[in-house]
Amino acid sequence: MTDTLPDRLSVDPDSPFHDAEVLARDIGVRFKGEEKTNVEEYCVSEGWVRLAVGKRVDRRGKALTVKLQGTVEPYFKQG
Repeated sequence: MTDTLPDRLSVDPDSPFHDAEVLARDIGVRFKGEEKTNVEEYCVSEGWVRLAVGKRVDRRGKALTVKLQGTVEPYFKQG
């Protein structure tokens, strides 16, 4: 496994951008320079994140999200 994160990653197992191997490692995401802990999906090249909105879910049980534009910096946490 390399130390580079994919350009786009999702925590939703039904998404084509879901990668269980990468998610098994501890990943952090900085959005506009601020650490975010509720990121459901991100795309570095397009500059957006999908953040969970509280604990609300849709009728299929998936988290409700809001898409925000800005600088995205994913990284592996050490420790």
